[in-house]
Amino acid sequence: MTIAGALDTVVTALAAIPPAEWAAVLLAFGYLLLAVRQNAWCWACAIASSAIFLVLFARADLVMQAALQVFYIAMGAYGWWAWRKGAGEGGAALPVSRWSARRHATSIGALLIAAIASGWLVARSQGGFVPYVDAFVAWVSVLATWMVARKVLENWLYWIVVDSVAAALYWSQGLHATAVLFVVYVVIAVRGYFAWRLDLDRNVAAAVEPARG
Repeated sequence: MTIAGALDTVVTALAAIPPAEWAAVLLAFGYLLLAVRQNAWCWACAIASSAIFLVLFARADLVMQAALQVFYIAMGAYGWWAWRKGAGEGGAALPVSRWSARRHATSIGALLIAAIASGWLVARSQGGFVPYVDAFVAWVSVLATWMVARKVLENWLYWIVVDSVAAALYWSQGLHATAVLFVVYVVIAVRGYFAWRLDLDRNVAAAVEPARG
């Protein structure tokens, strides 16, 4: 297939996307942009987007992705509370933090076990490799969303990996606008990582300065 032919295929696919999917995509895009800025309104966008995606994924037989949206809605409520009301020490605004390498290793190990186990259960009825990819995306997204709610810096690294995999998964299932969104997500996640790391470095510097004095 030529480049022109490939572009025509993409344009045709995007033109056939239903309004509901576009609405979910735009709300999800708003969530990510606001999350990079640490704006609590990102969680309102997340809840609305997840409610729409819940229906879309269920219709596409992506069982784990549909179930994931229920979790997203619950985490949206928690994230709103944590970012708006303050879940740091003494009720202070929640700061950006980091996890240790050991905690990451333990989390990744648990994710792989959960993804293989749940993927196998779904594959027993659906067959194929898609359930395993679906499960991997779902479980990593669960952890990464929790990390966002707690403002853990490395959440963006997890999102870079899982969004890349998810883009291919969604395109294969006919969710083309969502697939394109997740490609954009990867780019924004890179920006988010550096923006949050800069904020973390500023907080560390501010904490060290009084001690020097």
